[in-house]
Amino acid sequence: MSIWKYEVMLEALNGQLKDSLCEHLGMAITEVHDDGLSGTMPVDSRTVQPMGHLHGGASAAFAESLASISANFAAGPGYYCVGLEINANHIRPVSHGVVTGRARVIHLGRTTHVWDIQIHDEQNRLVCVSRMTMAVKKA
Repeated sequence: MSIWKYEVMLEALNGQLKDSLCEHLGMAITEVHDDGLSGTMPVDSRTVQPMGHLHGGASAAFAESLASISANFAAGPGYYCVGLEINANHIRPVSHGVVTGRARVIHLGRTTHVWDIQIHDEQNRLVCVSRMTMAVKKA
């Protein structure tokens, strides 16, 4: 059963990323699932730290973006979601290519949502695991 309270269309989602951190870091939403969204982010000069590996902050920004976008489409008319807490465990380094993230809902409550986000490299190896709590606010 789908969690979406609005029609979720990839072209519209990606259009909303324009002129934001998401666009600057090269993020794209690639798939809509019944329980969340998937997307990609390049590992390049915009997203690596000085040692040449994917920056933990870029991974956290990617995870938060996937969860935030998902939460707002699952919140329903008259409500919006904002980040309350995020954590991220960085499992393995990535120095090139593209990472893929997948946000899945854990809890959709009246005042909070909890999301699980996993990021994998091009060999489908786990790079980062993150959990985000969203506050659901009345518009």
